[in-house]
Amino acid sequence: MPFVAICGFPSSGKSTRARELESYLCKEKGVNTRIIADCDFGLDKNVIYADSIKEKELRGNLKSSVQRALTKEDVIILDSLNYIKGCRYELYCVTKSCQTPQCIVYCGSSAEQAREWNKERKDEDQYSEEIFDALVMRFEAPDSRNRWDRPLFVLQSDDPLPCQQIYEALFHSKAPPPNLSTLSQPISSTNFLHELDQITQKTVNLIMEAQKTCVPGDSLSVPGATDKVELGRPLTLAELQRMRRQFISYTKTHPVDDTTKLTNIFVQFLNNSFR
Repeated sequence: MPFVAICGFPSSGKSTRARELESYLCKEKGVNTRIIADCDFGLDKNVIYADSIKEKELRGNLKSSVQRALTKEDVIILDSLNYIKGCRYELYCVTKSCQTPQCIVYCGSSAEQAREWNKERKDEDQYSEEIFDALVMRFEAPDSRNRWDRPLFVLQSDDPLPCQQIYEALFHSKAPPPNLSTLSQPISSTNFLHELDQITQKTVNLIMEAQKTCVPGDSLSVPGATDKVELGRPLTLAELQRMRRQFISYTKTHPVDDTTKLTNIFVQFLNNSFR
């Protein structure tokens, strides 16, 4: 499941480094390794990178491929430009949600060196001068100060690939703990959502009925809640339903173990919303 993102200028040796790392992990460590690359989709890179919409679609396809592959017991190597900081951050979030280690291998060859290597390619494999220059200009180099860019291995054209260090970063280090934005939390019970819906709807109905006889400033007791609803002002059904939807959305990602507490938690939520 560990993940390696290769990044660098066009024609900077990314595919060579990816194959070298794959060979080392397979032969020396006996680790199943898979490379996911732009070329897997059979697209003309000069056409793709000349169109922002098509490029965005390609990045989405690459990210989806990584997400699917990370469920298997393989090392996944993404051989692509990965030149956008935001894109690398999204991949970091994917690995974080899977609780698997990752690292970045940055092929730091100069633009001049990459340009020469590009000219040595077959015509059909070359980046056009216009596309090459545009990608170099837009390139956002990884920075080890960013949590999504580390561990970071920076390689010049004649540097040996630090295979053992990469292996240790992938297999001898802890994965970053998932946070609330990437952690899928389980529902507490099979009928949790049904109970949540019923409890909140009954509370809303009770408040609407009570407002027919209550005056602003009254407190309303709700069965199942220790706190009381503070009716500081008249509330419309639309307002209450909006608050109810917000509470349900929040509670889906923060489920409680004891559903008997739901009514009181909802009352507290409403009182905080009224202020």
